[in-house]
Amino acid sequence: MTNSGDPGDSLPGRLDGGEVDAGQPGILLVDDHPLMLATLARLLAAMGYRRVGTAISAEAALDLMRSDPGAVDVLICDLNMPGMDGIELLRILDQQGFGGGVILLSGEGTRVLQTVQRLLGRSRLVLLGALEKPASREGLRGLLDDWKSRTASRPAARVQPPVTEDDLRTAHRLGQWVLHYQPKVDLGNGSLASLEALIRWQHPAQGLVMPDRFIDLAEASGLIDPMTEWALREALAQIARWRIAGFGTRVAVNVSMASLGAPDFANRVIAIVNEMGMQPGDLILEVTESRLGASSTTPLENLVRLRVQRFGLSIDDFGTGHSSLAQLRDIPFTELKVDRGFVRGARTNAVIRPILEGSIEMARRLGMQSVAEGVETEDDWRLLQEVGCHLAQGYFIARPMPAEQVVDWLAAWTARRPALVTNPG
Repeated sequence: MTNSGDPGDSLPGRLDGGEVDAGQPGILLVDDHPLMLATLARLLAAMGYRRVGTAISAEAALDLMRSDPGAVDVLICDLNMPGMDGIELLRILDQQGFGGGVILLSGEGTRVLQTVQRLLGRSRLVLLGALEKPASREGLRGLLDDWKSRTASRPAARVQPPVTEDDLRTAHRLGQWVLHYQPKVDLGNGSLASLEALIRWQHPAQGLVMPDRFIDLAEASGLIDPMTEWALREALAQIARWRIAGFGTRVAVNVSMASLGAPDFANRVIAIVNEMGMQPGDLILEVTESRLGASSTTPLENLVRLRVQRFGLSIDDFGTGHSSLAQLRDIPFTELKVDRGFVRGARTNAVIRPILEGSIEMARRLGMQSVAEGVETEDDWRLLQEVGCHLAQGYFIARPMPAEQVVDWLAAWTARRPALVTNPG
């Protein structure tokens, strides 16, 4: 692949289809300013990248990529270009199945870049990140290193067989469901506050199957109710087993809107707790905010009745739906879980940090506990302490684990936490 357009005769390196170094991505720069193309190409050459091509328009980039399929590993693309802009170019590449990485480069400001990243997050494109012009050496190196690490760790594609309604009925009949547990810990003293129970399918041939492959079908087929009732019973039984082992905790169980829409749902949950000899306060029922609807009053009635009985109620993935404030107004939630998209990297992101801080402050004013999801680094943890969040959940603390591993995790966490809090509980 050769350069398209004429950004300068001294441009280094071309994607010429010759022998390819596995550690060197083929990079295509797309910008309508020749000087910007030349400057960026020279910067990449100085960083050691030899396979760099340029296109002075989106149309030229499409022509070049059609003429040399597979030559581009990373596309560095401006957004604001005459004719076809960068957003339209990326939409077309998504439709064509482009599998390389994408770095956005623009002078349009943080808010625009943030919005475009969210938009592309719904596509199949591999978004490496976004940089404001002029791009720095450090910023480029970090995103291109991300491409290298993703390429090195990319597993071989596995074609998963489709899940059918009969498969789910068999799984339920044979008792193939299992719960894994992920801790929520207090950011003030590091103590364990509760555990979220996450359903998995222990498939005899496919191994552990994640819920994104079967929950929607379970809801559509009416199997979500028996699955939820099994999860409630198993979580309550596990609480009892842990108490025998010497520690008490609450457990959160996810509840589907399909279940909440049944007029007798609250009665069934109360009956299960009584049957198991447990208390409503042992459970937190998590409801995904993006699925809450206003088409019926039945879910609201169920949730209010459950809260009156002293069940904990958690609004999950807060900020991802379209009626967040109305849900907080109408439903007596006890816990607000801030979606991971407003947590990761919030310290340096001028758009998502105010949303994170505002959500935490709103929870405080409403007398709710705030929980930050997706806490992956110590920097995330420290920021959440600084802004007054109550609880944290994420890989920095623990990945979801089988019940039998929780006691050992707690012992290891007890050893870790003095370094992370000022007043260990």
